[in-house]
Amino acid sequence: MAPEVPAQRSAGPGDAPATRTDPNRQVRGEERRALTEHVTAAYEKGQSIRDIASTIGRSYGFVHRLLAEAGVDFRTRGGARKGARK
Repeated sequence: MAPEVPAQRSAGPGDAPATRTDPNRQVRGEERRALTEHVTAAYEKGQSIRDIASTIGRSYGFVHRLLAEAGVDFRTRGGARKGARK
């Protein structure tokens, strides 16, 4: 997981994405690509979209959009079912 950094810091060329981003600022170009890689890696390790959104200070929809743009196969909703379906 990326180290905690102040929200005002943006990722520069070659930097890891900031853990928290300013939710009112658009993320474009190299910074968006780096953030997408960070979010995708966290999701593929099993972290939920809501947890990722909370960690980076963005909305569920923003994180979902990044994952969709990256072509991630989303997990199904919910947990194990009780008993067999009839």
